[in-house]
Parts: sequence; structure tokens; C-alpha cells
Amino acid sequence: MTRLDASDLAQRLGREAEAVCRHYLDAGHRQGNYWQVGDARNTPGRSMFVRLKETAKGPAGKWTDAATGEHGDLLDVIRESCGLTDFADVVEEARSFLSLPRPKPAPASPKRPSTPAPSGSAEAARRLFAMSKPIGGTLVEAYLRNRGITALHGTGSLRFHPRCYYRPDDHGPTETWPAMIAAVTDLRGTITGAHRTWLAPDGPDPIRVGKAPIDTPRKAMGDLLGHAVRFGNAGAVMAAGEGIETILSARQALPHMAMAAALSAAHLAAILFPDDLRRLYIVRDNDPAGDGARDSLVERANAAGIEVIVLSPVLEDFNEDLRRLGLDAFRANLRVQLAPQDIARFWLQAA
Repeated sequence: MTRLDASDLAQRLGREAEAVCRHYLDAGHRQGNYWQVGDARNTPGRSMFVRLKETAKGPAGKWTDAATGEHGDLLDVIRESCGLTDFADVVEEARSFLSLPRPKPAPASPKRPSTPAPSGSAEAARRLFAMSKPIGGTLVEAYLRNRGITALHGTGSLRFHPRCYYRPDDHGPTETWPAMIAAVTDLRGTITGAHRTWLAPDGPDPIRVGKAPIDTPRKAMGDLLGHAVRFGNAGAVMAAGEGIETILSARQALPHMAMAAALSAAHLAAILFPDDLRRLYIVRDNDPAGDGARDSLVERANAAGIEVIVLSPVLEDFNEDLRRLGLDAFRANLRVQLAPQDIARFWLQAA
């Protein structure tokens, strides 16, 4: 049997538009000849309208999000609400819903969950990360290089999403911005949360990528306490700090040392230790919150029999040191703070 094209499949879904909406957009409700919901990811709200019957304005199944200007058909609804990235998987899900026979020799793929993950949950974080792509050649790479961060090996915990949803508050309109997505993982590598940094080009030059001009350009979601964004496999020695850019800056001088970004001072103080950890470097920020996190973490690590060495910036944080002092001065300040045995193990490898 020949494979249905996207247009034919969308039309078939449109003939059952209300059933599709009740299944994939169950956070919404019918309002006259439309289905009303927050967005195509099944967020509660009223800004998105799905046409349930063909009218002079267009066919059934077409939708528009009044808050963002986005529009599409029911295949887009299936893609967004299920967190799918490959069109083949969207077709698979649509065929399953319509109970159409599968084309051959296409192999059966696992059934994707059609129930949307609760907003802000660990499952929502996992789906967001899965929907994103590696950072090579993207705005994320340009953004980090603009921050002086060029050693991007081992950054599989970072990804790029071209249109990540942003909502200023529970009642504000939903916006979409490109974003850096960071996976928060536990000690076993299981994704428990995600961190989003929304981005926007500062001008026509793609090198000058900065944060999006929104009130809160960074937000975390999921289960964060004790966990972190990790770079490298921790062994007997690792470094931990607050921000992703702080940790990536430290990796400019120590590219082979495992490091973890806890995302905030409070979470840094509570970060969990690997079983074989023997020496912990605390990459502190030069502010009262950083001092408090340092003291709490030192106390916890010492109680666990772990040696602690605090690495301090000259300026506000390590990324500011890297950008304003230059790489050579940044490396020189970091070197004198390392344990002698780690100079031979990590510094000479990086030199």
C-alpha cells in the first residue's frame, strides 16, 4: 500500500477534528465551532483556536494561536502535544489514532505517549530535551563563543531548540524564542530536569548572539535538588559551581576535569556527591549567595570525608574573568589555586 502524503493525512484528521482535540488537547474545551486551548502543546488557556468544521474561512482542523501568531493543522497538534521530532513518528501516531493500516515494509515503532506531561515536571523536561538538537552550528554555539567559551567538547548535556515556549507568568501570552536547553541529571545520568536560556541575535552578525529581551531569560524545570548539568564523567576529582557559563569557563583552563553546574547557590549547597569522589573543587561566585553555598558545601563534603578546594574569581564570576581579563590571565589565576597533584593531572593535559 502506498504511503499517504501529509495533506491527505491532515484531511482525514480534519474530518475527526473534535475527536482529535479531545484526545490530544484535553486541557481545552469546545467553544461553538472551535476547540479552545492554551497552545499546541496542550497548555491550559484560551489563546489557540482549532476549527472543528469546514467553513468559508477554511477547512476543519486548521488552528491559530492568537498569542503567538502560529498556525497549522492537526499533524502539528500531534507533533507538539506528543513531543515528537521526526515526521515519520508523527505519521505513526496519526495512523494509530485513525486506525489506518500501516504501510509496508515500514517497521512498527514504539507507541509514543499521547498524554501530555504535566507542565514543569521531570517528564516534560525529558521531552523538551528530546525535541532539541545538538548545539553545533546553532545559535547556542554562537552565544557561548560570544561569551568567550570555545572549548565545547563533551557538551552533550546542552542542546538547541529553535522555538522554545516562554510564558512570563501564568496568565500572560505564550511567546517562542530560540533557547539553549541543558539536561539536569542525577548521578546515574537520568534526566530529572532541564534548564532553558532563551536567546536572540543582537544584530545581523550571528556572532553577537545574546539573551532574549524578556524579563526572565533563564528558567529551570523538573526535579533539581541534588542534581546538576554535568560535563564529563566524575571520578575521584570533580568541580562544581552554580551557573552553566561559569562551569564552561572553568573548562577553558581544565578541559579534562569533570564538572557540574547546579544552577543556583541553593542547589549547589545541596549537590549530591559521587561515591568515589575524593576531592571537590567549588567554583564559587563572588557574592554573598556564593559564600553561603560554599560554606554549606564545604561542611557537607568534609563530613563525607571529601577534600574541598575553593576556586575564587578575581571579578564577579569566572565567565567575567575569562571575558574581561583574557584567557592567559584567567588560566594563571586558576592554576595557583589547584592542588599540586592536579596541576600535573589536569593542567599539563590542557596546556
